[in-house]
Amino acid sequence: MQESRTNARDRERPGAMEELARDPGSRKRFLRMVGGAGAASAFAVFLAACNGDDGGGSSSKPDVATPGGVASNRDRGGDPKKGTSDVEILNYALSLENLETSFYAKVVESGLFRGSQLDLIKKFGENERQHRDLLQATVKKLGGKPAAPTKTTFPLGSATGVLRLAATIENAGAAAYLGQANRIRDKEVLAAALSIHTVEARHAAVLNELVGLPPTPQGSFAAPLSMEEVLTSVQRYIDS
Repeated sequence: MQESRTNARDRERPGAMEELARDPGSRKRFLRMVGGAGAASAFAVFLAACNGDDGGGSSSKPDVATPGGVASNRDRGGDPKKGTSDVEILNYALSLENLETSFYAKVVESGLFRGSQLDLIKKFGENERQHRDLLQATVKKLGGKPAAPTKTTFPLGSATGVLRLAATIENAGAAAYLGQANRIRDKEVLAAALSIHTVEARHAAVLNELVGLPPTPQGSFAAPLSMEEVLTSVQRYIDS
């Protein structure tokens, strides 16, 4: 009941991106809080994703789980004054981080990798675990109940296939954070999303290179995905 009341109040708040876009002073304080030129660049990507056009074009979309699919779908994230609360957005992100943490753990256990590639996979897995822990703590801080991990199954038949799947998941993960930027109300939550998005995007760029894809498949500007698109793309890896 308390969580429901919190979510209802949260939905009535204006979006953090809206305030930051309109108020230079607030934006300056926010960038100091997240720190560094890298954060400023990531914020610019968030702002562009929120203010970009709706995409239009053909209603026929490629698989959103692929880097090409991510690049082909642009979603402004909807009206920041309506829809999901910050707790719900955090739990959505937490569900993705739970999935990614499970994925990398199973890849390590598979024995498909050795040497520097195994070290890289372990590092990425540790990054995702830390993202998961931060999101769990933030949900609790806001009075919510963290989303529980689900059982997962991934096709781990070959090292090449696993790297392609890792690139798919990381590209979708980076696009997922962009897709919710316009809905987040709390600036601390937005700062956390921005910092995680940056790392997810770096993971995606490295993995894209390893499998022969462009490091920035969308070109100069990243494209967001909606919650529905991302959940649809990862559902195949979640055991019913």
